[in-house]
Amino acid sequence: MSISRLIKVFSTAIILTSASFAPVFAQETITVRPKEIDDILTNPGIGFMTFQRFNGDELNAAKSWTEGKPIIYQDFDGSLQNKDHPMTTIAYFRIYWKFIEPKMGKYRWDLIDKALETARRRQQTLMLRIAPYGTGKENDVPDWYRAMVGKRKDWPVKKWQVDPEDPRYVRYFTKMIRTMGKRYDGRPDLESVDVSIVGAWGEGAGSAQLTQKTREALVDAYIDSFKKTHLVMLLTDKKTNSYALSKANVGWRVDCLGDMGGFSANWSHMNDYYPQAIINFGVKDAWKKAPVTLEVCWVMKHWKDMGWDVDHIIDESLKWHISSFNAKSSPVPKEWWPAVNRWLGKMGYRFVLRKFTYPAALKPNGKLAFTSWWDNKGVALCYKKFPLALRLKNSEKTEILVTSADIRTWLPGDNLYDGSVLVPSSMPPGQYDLQIGILDTLSSKPKVQLAISSKQPDGWYHLGKIKIGN
Repeated sequence: MSISRLIKVFSTAIILTSASFAPVFAQETITVRPKEIDDILTNPGIGFMTFQRFNGDELNAAKSWTEGKPIIYQDFDGSLQNKDHPMTTIAYFRIYWKFIEPKMGKYRWDLIDKALETARRRQQTLMLRIAPYGTGKENDVPDWYRAMVGKRKDWPVKKWQVDPEDPRYVRYFTKMIRTMGKRYDGRPDLESVDVSIVGAWGEGAGSAQLTQKTREALVDAYIDSFKKTHLVMLLTDKKTNSYALSKANVGWRVDCLGDMGGFSANWSHMNDYYPQAIINFGVKDAWKKAPVTLEVCWVMKHWKDMGWDVDHIIDESLKWHISSFNAKSSPVPKEWWPAVNRWLGKMGYRFVLRKFTYPAALKPNGKLAFTSWWDNKGVALCYKKFPLALRLKNSEKTEILVTSADIRTWLPGDNLYDGSVLVPSSMPPGQYDLQIGILDTLSSKPKVQLAISSKQPDGWYHLGKIKIGN
């Protein structure tokens, strides 16, 4: 046999021998398939919200509500529970310009500061709208601005109190918005800001009639001033909505969810306006980048008294990828709680960890490589970049290992995230519990609840055991 032939045979034998022993030396991989739960989860940025109130406050009586005025703070007894209303993570504050700037250039930021502080203490973030005015003399523009522009009643749009084409309106209203942006943009306790530009309650009546110059000036004040905090625009008209979306990832909202014919026997927001406007105004896919937040028309009890189909209303909102809902801090009708709980189980995001694999053992200073399969069973995304992390823990040592996952990309349905984290060289040998969590960026404590069992008292989720050693 030639030498070259002998080398070939010998090499083949080595390869075959190595292959036969490969399973013996292969790293053992542990596969975890967490059990899904159907609990109602209270998570950041989604679900019901309080309105001009906070967790633990008494709700509005009967069918009434308040808005536009400074908050009347209630005595707090320490309980965050809301009677006849879901627990929330959002407090919505809507206030008129006249209260924020009672004197020209003198701003009452303390009104917003206190609302932010109270929301934080009640485990909420603050959603904010500064409306230019409401309706009636008491809900007018600031007194100093009214004195400047004078009185007039014959407006082309019924819900206007002043002329938005007056250069002074753009000058002073946008100055206030830009000053607000410098103070509050990026605050972690500020959930979002409404792009409120014109019309009673800031709902945008007459936006389509604005000149493009005025439209751009008003919208740009928000786009330029809030680069970090999410902006949410009213669903008003194609020109305004398309322009805002051309400049930034802006969410959208409507303030009359549930109207099935309360204004006319032959017309309703739910059947004759919203489905068409969402498509025609170009916001159908806006939810993929920013939140959709919807507000009750009247209150839910009014829906019930009118005999409207709550399941139809809920299903339409889910189709539109709702993240959060303002019920105006009014009670949920008792008979509708099953429907509301179904709604809460789908509103926003809902993360189920379906499968997780990782090595049974690892050396210090080694990479803990893993695979994960997630199912977002909600209808929207999580729009904040909360870090996904693993935790190694035993009686002697605890180490948090942050991954590079961007959960803001986890669309409804299946999502895969495979990655690795470095185990520090200083990690003492031993057996550790491996846990997973989605964390608050400031406290590094679990922030987002998962729809799986195995939750620990401190909010982390147990995956299994892992050995660290040489």
